[in-house]
Amino acid sequence: MLTSCLLAAGTAQALQVTDDRGVTVNFARAPQRIVSLLPSLTESVCALGQCRRLVGVDRYSNYPDSVQALAQVGGGLDPNLEAVIALKPDVVLMASSAPVGERLQSLGIKVIALEPKTHADVRRVLEVIGRLLEVSDAAQVWRDIESGMLAAVQSLPPGVERTRVYFEVNSAPYAASESSFIGETLSRLGVKNIVPGNLGPFPKLNPEYVVRANPDVIMVGDRSYAGLQGRPGWAGIRAIREGQVCVFTAAQADVVVRPGPRMAEGARIMARCLLGLQQ
Repeated sequence: MLTSCLLAAGTAQALQVTDDRGVTVNFARAPQRIVSLLPSLTESVCALGQCRRLVGVDRYSNYPDSVQALAQVGGGLDPNLEAVIALKPDVVLMASSAPVGERLQSLGIKVIALEPKTHADVRRVLEVIGRLLEVSDAAQVWRDIESGMLAAVQSLPPGVERTRVYFEVNSAPYAASESSFIGETLSRLGVKNIVPGNLGPFPKLNPEYVVRANPDVIMVGDRSYAGLQGRPGWAGIRAIREGQVCVFTAAQADVVVRPGPRMAEGARIMARCLLGLQQ
């Protein structure tokens, strides 16, 4: 009996998680106090039904509404370290590209670095966070995302594949290419992205590139839309000339530009836009 108890205790403590840096982090038990420094990771924790474990978030984490009441610890790239330490987290979830990981670790704080960039990454990150939190909901969350994606695809009529789309992430202009998760969503919806994947997921473009490409549809956030027609040559782009522009509100933009559990909702937003332009 004593041997069985010791084995059970050993099993309970055997929690290891390997993050996107290839670093394996050991935990005595599943973390109960979590600080998240990336909105998509915040949303993933909540999609797994574990919002209650979050004690702090970055300034951009705003969904679901309940996280807006949590302590904000600054930006994901430059958090207030004192504010993070004060929350006594069992773990900090952050982007693998964030430079503060080593600093947090030197202060004795466990870090899991995850950065979803593709649809496959979103699934993998859900699975990793599910293991970290010792919950089994990740597969169901992914099935729900896939089901929502399929419904968005099926809502579009034949012929949409002839539509050439330019998706602007911000007004630099940075675009979502075919190799980005947004590009993957557009591909699943059946449209043609004018920005090839070999330019990188979110390349900064020469505005003349878009003029020459002459897209049928432009997708853009409302913050960038205001100056669109004033860019040299852009008034002659087919999408602008014919009013074929999808303008996303700030709330909608938050959904479509985050690689996380709301990707299916993002696909529905884009699909509704395409449907509206065809009517």
